[in-house]
Amino acid sequence: MANGVPRGPQARGAGKHDSADTEAAPREPLPQIPQARELIYVTRGSAGRVLSLARLQQLGWNLRRAPDSRSVLRILQRDPRQPHAALLDLREGFTHHDLAELGSALSANNVGWVACVEAAQLDQEPVRRLIRDYCYDYVTLPCPEALLNTIVGHAHGMATLACEHGETTSEAGFDGMIGESAAMRVLCRTLRKAALTEAPVFIAGETGTGKELAANAVHRHSRRHAHPFVAINCGAIPHSLVQSELFGYERGAFTGAQQRKLGRIEMANGGTLFLDEIGDLPLESQASLLRFLQQGSIERLGGHEQIPIDVRIISATHHDLEAAVIDGRFRADLFHRLCVLRLQQPPLRDRGVDIDRLAEHALQRYSQESQRSLKGFSPCARHALHSHPWPGNVRELINRVRQAVVMAEGRLITAADLHIDSAGAAPPPTLDEIRDAATKDAIERALQRNRGRLVDAARELAVSRVTLYRLMQRHGLRTGDDTGAPDTSSAA
Repeated sequence: MANGVPRGPQARGAGKHDSADTEAAPREPLPQIPQARELIYVTRGSAGRVLSLARLQQLGWNLRRAPDSRSVLRILQRDPRQPHAALLDLREGFTHHDLAELGSALSANNVGWVACVEAAQLDQEPVRRLIRDYCYDYVTLPCPEALLNTIVGHAHGMATLACEHGETTSEAGFDGMIGESAAMRVLCRTLRKAALTEAPVFIAGETGTGKELAANAVHRHSRRHAHPFVAINCGAIPHSLVQSELFGYERGAFTGAQQRKLGRIEMANGGTLFLDEIGDLPLESQASLLRFLQQGSIERLGGHEQIPIDVRIISATHHDLEAAVIDGRFRADLFHRLCVLRLQQPPLRDRGVDIDRLAEHALQRYSQESQRSLKGFSPCARHALHSHPWPGNVRELINRVRQAVVMAEGRLITAADLHIDSAGAAPPPTLDEIRDAATKDAIERALQRNRGRLVDAARELAVSRVTLYRLMQRHGLRTGDDTGAPDTSSAA
């Protein structure tokens, strides 16, 4: 500070030259002031115990003070994608009840928490647990402002990464479908195209992959979105009732038909009819459905009136319909009517990084439902998530996470909480193993291209013959009788 004026960024470097030299010499570009970052200061301390954060404000922090959990949540919910750093001053004023109320705010993805404590407080188990489970870091007061700025900046950076992760996930999906894997990107692009047409859509995929969710997405983005979306599971209806469920019936059509009932096809008039598990539809009902698709009208059971219906058909099944057609269990003409646009719903085991995103989504949803503040998944749980074959696909994953949210004992969900035995699964390869495999492959290919001549292979790989020979011995590669092999006794 000179003459009572703070030395800001513009004053850096002054004093190296006198005033004349400074005017003549080209000035260095001034450092750019970073964009204002959000900082929440949570405290109930008295006036003498409140931190003076004026210096942090000068460094570009937009300071907001919050006395309780409601104030914090109001700040965070203004824009869930806005990253925040937060200082939690634990020196006085917070009871165990107050900290319990802060649970949802402490678990928010868009904020990085830093605890402010006195050295003696670190001996208290509740304080240690709070810092361990919720905070990015902590500082013991008093501390230098430069150190506080650095730690708060790191916490804000971690919150920024979490926010960017969430935005990428939402942009990669389609109408609430979570996924960024290559298979899901292809599916979402196809769904967008299918929504712009009126052609029948067939969705193939295993049980639990979300076929009805995909059909709903197509309907909501089509021109029929204002009209009904009617779904019927063809495999869950007794064969004797399929006809009446699809086409409806008139009063007196059979014993017990005391009044007219509209069928699912007529209920979906103007909108979309989703025929789930179409592969389980009986042959006699397949013939009636084909007749409707050809004529565009239905006739209720017990009636004689042809009723015109305008409906789009989306069908799905986990069966192999092509094989069913060959075996005579499904009509070939109906198959070609339904499978104009074919979509493939990928199984969960082939979706890679989507497993983590779906698990995080389920954790956040059911943690709020059960009012539990879980921190996330442990390393063993993440290993189990990726090693499990997921025969039930997304439905199984959601159910396992929901059960784990209820049964978990600690702050992190473990593989045991998910009821997945990952003991027999092979651990992911280490960096050294990946490097060794790549080195061995490169040497083998070089030797093949050079017909086993070590001198030429070493020249291609830009290593000495001694180095190549030792690498071959390390990786168990045969050296043969090549004259280029060095005498290792003299090369030690």
